[in-house]
Amino acid sequence: MLGDLNSKQIEHVLQSLIIGRIGCHADCRTYVVPVTYAYDGNYIYGHTAEGLKIGMMRQNPIVCFEVDIIDNMSNWRSVIAWGKFEELITPEERKEGMKILMDRVMPLMTGATTISHAMSDAHQKTIDAMQGVVYRIKLTEKTGRYEKS
Repeated sequence: MLGDLNSKQIEHVLQSLIIGRIGCHADCRTYVVPVTYAYDGNYIYGHTAEGLKIGMMRQNPIVCFEVDIIDNMSNWRSVIAWGKFEELITPEERKEGMKILMDRVMPLMTGATTISHAMSDAHQKTIDAMQGVVYRIKLTEKTGRYEKS
C-alpha cells in the first residue's frame, strides 16, 4: 500500500534521523549531497567545510531537503521538504547552531575518529576558532510518502 504521511509522521521521520540529503541549484547545475543534520521542528542545522554545496546555497538559498527510512523495497518512508539556507555568522549564532547539532549527533558518535572531528569543538569554549560553515535551513514546505506491505 502506498500513501501520504501526515504532518505528525513527517515530523517523526525528520526528528528520527541524522543523515539527509540537500538538493541545491545554481548556474544551471543541480547538486544533491548527503549531510549530517539536526532538526528542531523548524530548522535543519548543519556544519560543513567550504565547497560546492555552500557556494551554490549562497548563490541560491532556496533548497530541497530529503530523508528516508528504508526497511526494504516494500516498506519505506520518505520526506521531502523545501526551505531557505541561512549561514550562521556571528559567534553566538554559530555556537547555538553547533549546540543543537552536537546535542543530537554526539550521542550517536562512538568511534575515536568521529569524536575527534572538528564538530566536537562545539562543546568547548573555543567556538570562534572552529573552522567550517555552520548553517540552518528554514523549512517552509514538507511532504511525505510511504509504502507498507
